Amino acid sequence: MFVAWNSRIRGFHPDHAAILRGMAWVTLFVMLGKLSGAAKEMAVAYRYGIGAQVDGYLFVLNLVNWPLALWFGVLTMVLVPLAARLQQEHPGELPRFRAELLGAALGLGLLLWLAAALLLPALIRAPWAGLTPGTAAYAAEAARGLTLLMPLGVLASLFSAWMLAAGLHANTLLEGVPALAIATAVMLGDGGILPLVWGTVAGCMLHMVCLALPLLRRGELVKPRIGLTSPGWRWFWQSFAIMLAGNAVMSLIDIVDLMFAVHLGTGAVSTLSYANRVLALLLGLGGTAISRATLPVFARAQHETPQHIHMVASRWVCIMLCVGALATVMVWWLAPLAVALLFERGAFDAANTESVASVLRYGAVQMPFYFAALVLVSSLVSRGLYRAVAIGAAVNLLIKAGASLMLVPALGMQGIALATGVMYLASFAMLYWYARHVYKT
Repeated sequence: MFVAWNSRIRGFHPDHAAILRGMAWVTLFVMLGKLSGAAKEMAVAYRYGIGAQVDGYLFVLNLVNWPLALWFGVLTMVLVPLAARLQQEHPGELPRFRAELLGAALGLGLLLWLAAALLLPALIRAPWAGLTPGTAAYAAEAARGLTLLMPLGVLASLFSAWMLAAGLHANTLLEGVPALAIATAVMLGDGGILPLVWGTVAGCMLHMVCLALPLLRRGELVKPRIGLTSPGWRWFWQSFAIMLAGNAVMSLIDIVDLMFAVHLGTGAVSTLSYANRVLALLLGLGGTAISRATLPVFARAQHETPQHIHMVASRWVCIMLCVGALATVMVWWLAPLAVALLFERGAFDAANTESVASVLRYGAVQMPFYFAALVLVSSLVSRGLYRAVAIGAAVNLLIKAGASLMLVPALGMQGIALATGVMYLASFAMLYWYARHVYKT
């Protein structure tokens, strides 16, 4: 039996082995990063519990993070295949493209900072935002510092995408740096909102520096350059515009959740956030490992036939469905214990544990479909099929909004979480149908 299994393992295609190695390293780094994230959430729960301070902070942070998450998501999907293509067709042009992209990123960061400083105060005061006077006051106080995340986050996202394109998975480990800075600031602070705000800013700055140092040592951090003369820009814009539209629509899902939660009353935003943070520990272990391990392998496998890429992707889809289903059962069973161990101390009481655990259970339904869909997205993006991914994102937003409208009135915060599961089920079904269709033609 040992000989049979050894022969079978040796018979695996190298792409499977490369994905497995990448997933192992990324999973290890995600675990370490998520441990720091868990420490941060425990510190915030201890100091603030569930209330207006956390609601105001998270309201602003989610709005600020929306363009940053959009920027990073697009860069990750675009730069990895583009770097592989440039190295094959124009190897000498990669440094010039990096210099010009860094110059463009600096301009984008400053532009977003100015826009946030001008628009956030009006957004917080808007009646349709649904913030209570107390929450709005804390949000206005948080906004004065959190706008600095714009330029810092743009650069950190770019450096992280560069590391991934170079096949360096240490960027995943470094994603835990901001959480450690926040946890330290919160525990050293006096319980007001300012330690939470400035700890977030300091963490983002430290994250950017930690990402820049490995690139500098490898000679891949070049001086910024103003201009769009590199031939890589033609390929960049072809994919960037489509992925920007798709990711912009997809990232609005967080805003949809935020708006539904705000109208459920004080504490709803923080309750949903605590549940999502626990869920993110597991989604990060699987999702980050899947996307960052499969995308570089699929991007380098363009010399293979499209049918080969689909065959490799299909096998990993089946694996991820099984892994996700098992994880859902475990989360449903262990949710109250996990939330109590992580958060139930200080201002976070047993009633808060019950609320967060209930939302967490419904949110876990998304896991098998989310993991499997990420494999399909990587396989499609590696072939330049960005339009299909973008259209799928637009459909996802419609499904999410529709499911929330039906489920939230009946289930409250649990309805918000369950609507995400409905959305990812539909997304997986659409992507799988399209992948089978396109790889047969």
